[in-house]
Amino acid sequence: MNRPLFVSLDGPKGTGKTTLLEAVTKLLRADNNTVIRLCEKKSDPYRGETMTLVNELVRNPTRDLELRVCERLADSRAWISQHVLTKQPPGSIILIDRWYPSDAAFRRTIPFTEILQLNLERNVRVPDLHVGVVTAPDISWARAAARRRGLSSTVIHKLEEHVACTNGFERAMADHGWVLCRNEGTIEDATMQVISEIYKVLRAR
Repeated sequence: MNRPLFVSLDGPKGTGKTTLLEAVTKLLRADNNTVIRLCEKKSDPYRGETMTLVNELVRNPTRDLELRVCERLADSRAWISQHVLTKQPPGSIILIDRWYPSDAAFRRTIPFTEILQLNLERNVRVPDLHVGVVTAPDISWARAAARRRGLSSTVIHKLEEHVACTNGFERAMADHGWVLCRNEGTIEDATMQVISEIYKVLRAR
């Protein structure tokens, strides 16, 4: 049996990840693929407890507390890896909206390399394809501000924080060889790029 292909779309707030996922899902299904859509935060059984820690971190930012948050998120991903990802149909394509970058890694003090090691030690599944969706920070900031729910962030409240998050995310992408998708043009262009990368991985199997 073919193991499901696990594809993560990550990126800063407002880069269009969810819209892109919807378009990619539609095209893949039209091509007779079995596509499973997941969301890290909706699949996390410990979400409430973790957010309590996150809110405490916002009020009292310390490295030790941030590390506890990162450890809790890694524990959650380990649970999702074992109890959710393994239950998906053979030969399916799993698309997840965010994976590692829900950590405070790209806007706080813990180096992403250290956070990635936390995940590996807990046997968190590494995506078969990791797509980083980015735009210039001013574009994603404006897009997020225009949404009904706004930026919807617990830890980012200023443009300069969003810029730092974006820059940190792009550095991590380059360091770890993730696929870069600059979602500043049409959604059709970004969709076709992601579809092409997915089929490239499938052909290589």
